[in-house]
Amino acid sequence: MSTALVAGLLAGYGIAIPVGAVATYLVALTARTSLRTGASAALGVASADGLYALTAALGGTALAPLLASVTTPLRWTSAVVLLALAVRGFLTAVRQYRGAAANGREVRELTPLRAYLSLLGITLLNPVTIVYFTALVLGSGSAAPAGGAERTVFVLAAFAASASWQLLLAGGGALLGRALTGRRGRLATAAASSALIAGLAVGMVVG
Repeated sequence: MSTALVAGLLAGYGIAIPVGAVATYLVALTARTSLRTGASAALGVASADGLYALTAALGGTALAPLLASVTTPLRWTSAVVLLALAVRGFLTAVRQYRGAAANGREVRELTPLRAYLSLLGITLLNPVTIVYFTALVLGSGSAAPAGGAERTVFVLAAFAASASWQLLLAGGGALLGRALTGRRGRLATAAASSALIAGLAVGMVVG
């Protein structure tokens, strides 16, 4: 049981800690909305990681060819989605900038539920996540959790590890949002994060 727990924690942190386009978007989203919205988005990312951990625990090597075969089309799909999010994030920041100038307040359009579903979908489409868990399936072999209890512990540990890291990122985004109380600061941050997300998305398909 302890082996499954450690394996799940390592799997969860292994996919969560490297900072990529999804993590960048999560921080920027929280900075311009609220901690509640960012935390919901963070749990969306962790839920996707948990689903892939479940696939790795239950599917075994039989699912590896299937996962590997969809990485190329999903790479392009993910890049397009991330580019769209980068553009949308920048345009939203511009509208908030202009709205704050006119009304003295910001408009928060993204609800926690929409944030959860958006990040869940983005992470499920993320080829990095797919490749990671494909490698996990291929490399686990006979060491994969065998019993139902061990598989449950593995999946829950992977989810908990990913959730803890994503919530930490969301907290950082909330602190960033509080520090950048000025309209120009928030706009500049949104522009920089959108440019970074767009660059990472392009690098996903040309790298």
